Amino acid sequence: MNEVEPLFARPLLPVANEEDADRTARLAFPHVAAAGGRAIVTHVIEKAGGAPDKAPLEQREEMAESIFERVRSSAEDAGVDVETELHYGTDVADTILDAADAVDATAIVFTPRGGKAWWDIFSGDTRDALTTESEIPVVVFPTRERAASSDVDDDSDASDDVTESTGGDGA
Repeated sequence: MNEVEPLFARPLLPVANEEDADRTARLAFPHVAAAGGRAIVTHVIEKAGGAPDKAPLEQREEMAESIFERVRSSAEDAGVDVETELHYGTDVADTILDAADAVDATAIVFTPRGGKAWWDIFSGDTRDALTTESEIPVVVFPTRERAASSDVDDDSDASDDVTESTGGDGA
């Protein structure tokens, strides 16, 4: 019989921007620390696939490095080992799923992105693809934060603070 690894042993955390990275780190790192895990944080630079890109590549790479600096700082504060990875792809969800497979992630973990309702139309595609096409568990933190300062003792307590849902997009 195969031993089952804790969800937070080696989670892939896709992050879209600095605010998303801060929130994801604040919610996920206590669970990663409790599991004695290592987080893999990824940012995807979406390529337009022949159409003009949204912003110059160099600008988007600088933004990614700024995101990763914040993640590394949060990981250090939480006592969590973290690895950061920058990926490029025309389909954000497929790129995240491929990244999770490449690092043998135990779960894909993200927080719902706030924003305007019109953006949810686009981000919903990524969220839906992650939750329906992933071959590993997908953990989506609730939209409203509960006592973020509460301590997490082990993965069994993690179920009190996280829910699986199709309520967000971390990429």
